[in-house]
Amino acid sequence: MFPLKSIMAAFALLFTAPIALSPAAMAQGTKVVVIDRVNIFTGSQAGQDLRNKITAIETQMQGELKPTADKLQADGAALDAKSQGMTREAILANPTLKAEVQSYAQDVAAFNQARQVASTELQLTERAALIEFNNALVPVLQEVVTETGANVILDKSQIVFVDNATDVSASVVTKLNAKTPSINVVRQKMPAQQPQQ
Repeated sequence: MFPLKSIMAAFALLFTAPIALSPAAMAQGTKVVVIDRVNIFTGSQAGQDLRNKITAIETQMQGELKPTADKLQADGAALDAKSQGMTREAILANPTLKAEVQSYAQDVAAFNQARQVASTELQLTERAALIEFNNALVPVLQEVVTETGANVILDKSQIVFVDNATDVSASVVTKLNAKTPSINVVRQKMPAQQPQQ
């Protein structure tokens, strides 16, 4: 399962901006509203849709890697059985066994590289999906700002106390559900490496 903590950390990076209120701004009647990004992400249809799609892509990637992992496990067990009780020198002295061990090591290295590519592609997919989520959220936040007359939005995690009337998260979730119930999540691929000249 795709860890929510990882998604929220990436979401925080996409949506944070330093906000400071000067005493002069406060004196001029600055209106502040508060949102709970975690609540918006976990409680909205778009956030749930995003997590479900990322989990499905991760499951698909694991399914693609599983046959190779299973074959490597079987090949490793077969090599262990063939070389049981043999020293490293004895294995290297046997040309057939030596070739099998070298081939197995190359297969393991290729599998580890494929697993790393899949991990990177999953991170790229997550990042692109979070950008889509953020793009859907921004107009909703602008609408809430217009409706409330607010000129500052703070995240609940950045403040010590807020009354319920100031927290507009429920309104944001309702509006986001109405406008964007799902997020387009496209599996990202690493660019093909150019051959070196």
